[in-house]
Amino acid sequence: MVRLDKYLCGAGAGTRSEVKEIIKRGQVKVNGEVCKRPEQKVEESTAVVDCCGQIVVYEEHTYVMFYKPQGTVSATEDKREETVLDFLRKEWEKREDRPFPKGLFPVGRLDKDTEGLLLLTNDGALAHELLSPRKHVVKTYEVTMEKPLHAEEVLTLECGVDIGDEKLTMPARVNVQKDGKIHLSITEGRYHQVKRMLTAVGNRVLHLKRLRMGTLYLDEDMGPGDYRLLSEEEVESLKDKLPSLENVEAVIFDVDGTMADSMWMWKRIDKEYLERFGIPLPDTLQADIEGWSFYETAAYFKERFHLEDSVEKIMADWNEMAWEKYEREVPLKPGVRDFMKLCKSRGIKMGIATSNSRELLETVERIHGLTEYISCIRTGSEVQKGKPAPDIYLAVAEELQVAPEKCLVFEDLTAGIMAGKNAGMKVCAVQDAYSLDSDREKRRLADYYIEEFGQVVERERLR
Repeated sequence: MVRLDKYLCGAGAGTRSEVKEIIKRGQVKVNGEVCKRPEQKVEESTAVVDCCGQIVVYEEHTYVMFYKPQGTVSATEDKREETVLDFLRKEWEKREDRPFPKGLFPVGRLDKDTEGLLLLTNDGALAHELLSPRKHVVKTYEVTMEKPLHAEEVLTLECGVDIGDEKLTMPARVNVQKDGKIHLSITEGRYHQVKRMLTAVGNRVLHLKRLRMGTLYLDEDMGPGDYRLLSEEEVESLKDKLPSLENVEAVIFDVDGTMADSMWMWKRIDKEYLERFGIPLPDTLQADIEGWSFYETAAYFKERFHLEDSVEKIMADWNEMAWEKYEREVPLKPGVRDFMKLCKSRGIKMGIATSNSRELLETVERIHGLTEYISCIRTGSEVQKGKPAPDIYLAVAEELQVAPEKCLVFEDLTAGIMAGKNAGMKVCAVQDAYSLDSDREKRRLADYYIEEFGQVVERERLR
């Protein structure tokens, strides 16, 4: 006997939170009877369960976190090499008092000489979602290199590098460790991508270990060959946590990193600007100014770096440096325009709440033709308080004449997520390369999480 909500999750009807809503709406029948209690027990082998007019069948799936050792092949079978399934089966038979799960396979692959996190499951639907290129699932690697990276090489990797394919790699996140290794987070899965990225900046990978895949992080106390079953919460976290537009009257967007793929640009601008004064870019600068308004940031630069220029002159210089990049190099995030069209078709109002300057926002609006969708723009400088203060979101809601609880916010940084929540709004976190290392906290703070806006459009069209 299993709970009805678990039965529906196992049948692929949705995430635990989604199927609970379906059950409460009376759209589920068990043996011909409507059931509105998610906790009701169901006999998985004999029950006839109808969900939204379709009979669904429960499947008990297995999910294994495996520390892949070097020398094993990421495959289900191989005539010459030991596979991860061969290795895991031997370990399983030593420890477990139940048969080895049927149909297990690795989700994705790691090279033979690469170690670290590998997910194994027999849930084909979940594997398909995690491997879909559209999803841009985050993978983080610990990289031991031939020589240390210089600051300019870090920026090159983060902004996108030519590895010999038709286009640059997508923006990545590089965290330099005290021992000289790096933690490199990417959202693609090109052939030998990490090794080719380091080669492109004149370096060489000596050792590679995967630490993260999506919401899964390799346990620190695990060693090569160790494994454990995932908890229900971990399995649930791997599934989409998408927002609904039901009962939403206004959508409010942040811009940099949320609507526009531009966070990489600001780190480069900060570096180039400080170089004018012979000042190196501090490693913690972006974290120090997260969520601040344009004016607050300029004032901080003036005081911290003892600049003679006025705050107004600093802002004017940044506007000039950013304008050309917005004009030529910064695209909208995938699916943004389609999502805005969907909102407009449903009569949902749209506004922007940003830490950026109004001058640059008007440039983004003009370049991408957003004026037909956006009814209100407010900047952090105009409300005098940056995020995580709620002021900017409350100001947009007031101008749109929509109650905060009827607003849905899209944000890429934790300070912005907190601002939306502090304003009493539902908040959807948006994946961005710049903030990949804070994804766990973003998921904890936000009500929802998306890799890209196309997921929401697809979900709404299927409703």
